[in-house]
Amino acid sequence: MASTSKDNFVVLELKDPLVIGAETTQKEIFISTSDICTWNLPLILSHESIKVKAERSRLIQHSTYFSGLLVGSFSESCLDHVSVYWNLETTVNVLKFIYGCPLDLSFNNFLPLLEGALFFGLDDLLLECKTWFCRTTSTKGLSSVQIPLDSIIEIWNFGLDHAIDFLAELCTGYFARNFMWAVSCSSFSYVPFNLLCSCIEHPHLTVDSEKHLCEALLGWLTSNVGSMEFSSNTEDDYGSILEKVQLNLLPLWFASGKRRNHYFSKLADESTSDIFSLMKDPSMSSCCVLRVSGRNSRIRLTEYTEKVDLSGCPQITSAFLLSALPCSNNMDLTLTGTLNRSSVKLQCFDGARHLISQSLFQLLAFEAVCEVDVSKCPNIHFEAAIELFCKSFPSLKILKASYCSHFKLETLFHLVRECPLVNEVDLTTDVSPIIPTQVSIVSATVEEYQELGGVSYKILKDKPLLSSITKLVLKGRSDIDDMDLQKLSLLSSSLSYLNIKGCTSVTDMGISKLICKSMKLHSLVVSDTYFGRNSTLVLCSDSPLDGFPAMPCELNFSTSLAFRLQKLHIGGCKNVDVRSLLQLMSCTYSLKSLCLRETVVDDHALNNFSGSSLEKLDISETMVSGASLTQLVRRNPGLKLFKVRSCRKLSLWEGRLEVVEALPYHGFSGEELSFELSRRCTLEGAEFGWGLSPFSLKNLGPAIRSLRTITVGLGGTLGEYGLELLLTVCPLLEAVVLHFQVISDNIVKRIVESLKHIKVLGLCYCLGGLSSLSFQLSMPNLRKLRLERVTPWMTNDDLVTLTRSCTSLIELSLSGCTHLNSDSQQIISYGWPGLISIHLEDCGEVTSEGVSSLFDCKAIEDLSLRHTGENRVEEKLVQVQLPPLLDPPPFHVFFCHHKGQLSSRVMEHFDVVPPTSSDSSGVDPTQYAGRFSLNTVRIAKCKQQRCSLDFQCFENCRKSVHKETIILEWNSKGLKTIIVKERV
Repeated sequence: MASTSKDNFVVLELKDPLVIGAETTQKEIFISTSDICTWNLPLILSHESIKVKAERSRLIQHSTYFSGLLVGSFSESCLDHVSVYWNLETTVNVLKFIYGCPLDLSFNNFLPLLEGALFFGLDDLLLECKTWFCRTTSTKGLSSVQIPLDSIIEIWNFGLDHAIDFLAELCTGYFARNFMWAVSCSSFSYVPFNLLCSCIEHPHLTVDSEKHLCEALLGWLTSNVGSMEFSSNTEDDYGSILEKVQLNLLPLWFASGKRRNHYFSKLADESTSDIFSLMKDPSMSSCCVLRVSGRNSRIRLTEYTEKVDLSGCPQITSAFLLSALPCSNNMDLTLTGTLNRSSVKLQCFDGARHLISQSLFQLLAFEAVCEVDVSKCPNIHFEAAIELFCKSFPSLKILKASYCSHFKLETLFHLVRECPLVNEVDLTTDVSPIIPTQVSIVSATVEEYQELGGVSYKILKDKPLLSSITKLVLKGRSDIDDMDLQKLSLLSSSLSYLNIKGCTSVTDMGISKLICKSMKLHSLVVSDTYFGRNSTLVLCSDSPLDGFPAMPCELNFSTSLAFRLQKLHIGGCKNVDVRSLLQLMSCTYSLKSLCLRETVVDDHALNNFSGSSLEKLDISETMVSGASLTQLVRRNPGLKLFKVRSCRKLSLWEGRLEVVEALPYHGFSGEELSFELSRRCTLEGAEFGWGLSPFSLKNLGPAIRSLRTITVGLGGTLGEYGLELLLTVCPLLEAVVLHFQVISDNIVKRIVESLKHIKVLGLCYCLGGLSSLSFQLSMPNLRKLRLERVTPWMTNDDLVTLTRSCTSLIELSLSGCTHLNSDSQQIISYGWPGLISIHLEDCGEVTSEGVSSLFDCKAIEDLSLRHTGENRVEEKLVQVQLPPLLDPPPFHVFFCHHKGQLSSRVMEHFDVVPPTSSDSSGVDPTQYAGRFSLNTVRIAKCKQQRCSLDFQCFENCRKSVHKETIILEWNSKGLKTIIVKERV
């Protein structure tokens, strides 16, 4: 119908070309723009055809599409009825925008509206879309992530196809700023190569570390190049993106582990070589490396960076840090190269420290950085590093410097002064192998470093500190004593989390005094210490706090520290007697994590715990029964971690009747505990032992469906049926460790096929018949493998097969593989160049010709060799823990020797002079003075014992038996030498 000049209205018939003919609720609806603000969109969009009465002039004014259609030379220009074929929802929203209705833009409708703006020619809508997308993609921080990665990919492709430059630019920037989040998305492998390249080269690329960047690129290459048919040239082009990685900033263990990677092998060798060059010359800065290798060594920092992760990089020094941090001026290499000679001076304050000259070097400040991780960086001078951190990261809140034994207590106070916002410090080291309460000490001597210059408690007290530290982790710090705890009490006003696990030099009295001054404490980890009666009394005593939330009046201990504790770990604390433990359990109420491993806890004590918030419980190796546990589980439905391994009284699910005097009733059915667990709890981690059977496992079904890790120890009798049931019920398992279970090839095959993401597998002292067929299936995600006394048939050929099946191993433990020989070393080091832990025991003649081939595992941290050869002293070498092995010197060394002497051939591998002194240990401790990266040396002495049963071959029947163990421990204060009777 032709329109007249008086008719200013037109009827638009809207249809979606993709759904024409499809079944809809109704075929047609007629609406008008006069009531557009009240349109019921769900009702309207349920029709196949929508007829809209609209004002012709308004359409022409705002839309070039309608202007051309209704005014131009098209035949529709003279009609009062026009058909529009486009997506119905988009078209309706476009009409609403034309008539002034506000649009609610989101990532779900952004692209359709943008496309609609282009199709209908709405410049205002196009500008609004651009403004919204620019604002959304420019917000700082990972918390701002609103747009899914697959939407970013779709928008980027759309911008590329339609030549919309701002889309590609904004998508690339958003991707670069949120790269760490994007890597965790399942759609990361679908990112187009050109988008990935643009992101890597973007100045706002934000990553925690070069390792994370390299892992992401390798994962992308594996998913894309490996799954398609590419020419070698194309594959090389794709692989070239790895050259963007800064090789000098990769962790040694990571670079070494990628030497067999198809895409990264050449660069991994180059990275390892550069790292060792830096380690041999610690004074070399990153600029010197740049001149040598031609590669950039700047730490990637942007205004969006929140975390800097340099952990595992032994090549990092203070000088390296200084030249690797971005500066405000573009200094040339010559000026920066002279930095070590002219811009560092020494002053004496709490020991020597470096003060960075401001006249030569102005560091940029990155306000968003709140966490720095320099764990396992033994060459960093922390006094100097703290000067850099306080200038570059003024908002620093978390510092992780674990496994850096040279980080002294005085350095901690320096950190508090220079970085007042720091509230979390992690100074973890390896827990000493000698727990005084668990071994028989024959003798102990201590030699302190002469150059020590500690600050007294009085001096520190006279210089008040405004500490913000709320979480302090000192796990394994054997150099911390009671005097140090007294100094730490100056920081206790804000302390809420304290971890001194394995601090064997502190006493119960020292711990109690620190607790007494830490009135905000809610988490206490004191496992394997002298924690005892005094500390328990302090925790249970009344200590009212102003402003603390009121507690129910019926709870008697609401004002004690114990009542407010949310985490309490006292595992292995032998000084806690039954009475103290009973009192402690009676006072605790708010606990979420409780560890009573290897304590004297019994049913009476456990029943006195009235809390209902437990999420983690460890009562391994205690005398607790199933009846008490049933009561506890009934009160704590939120349990996620449940460890009851080696609890001999725990007849959990055998169906027998127990008599427990502590409970109000006199009988306990073994089914009750499994019923309560399955009805109330969703476990993520568990360790079982005595009483576990296929029947109990079946009853536990609902509780273990989300299980991620499981350990089954002595006393558990799952059998083949139970293990198959476990794999069926728990498909999410990532770690499985079995001790003394009956296994078979079929079970191992089921584990490999069912658990695609398994990372830890341990088969220890298991019964049944395994063959080489068990390990021919691929386990690409497996990181830790323990095969102890289960593969006596293993040969070098089987070992080769294992290297091909488990390509990502970083920890390997084999025992009882008597057919292995010296060639096995090369197979291990070539097959798994990234190993950081190797344990071999009773493995044939692996070390009969020395151990040099194992040192091709450049980043090895833990090496254990016991009875792996018959005719040399080094074959008795038991354990060596050395990150990294060659240079700098190892963290931990453990030898087992026959007559108190170590051969020079063994010692030269560890850069240690053979002992010549005649002391009881056979070791000259002065050879190690000042070597902070060497923490522990353990030497197990053996003696020959004649077999009393063979009277005919009396002389030939001799065997080596353990005599004693010598332990040398280095820390920030000195050397401690201990001799114990036990084999540790």
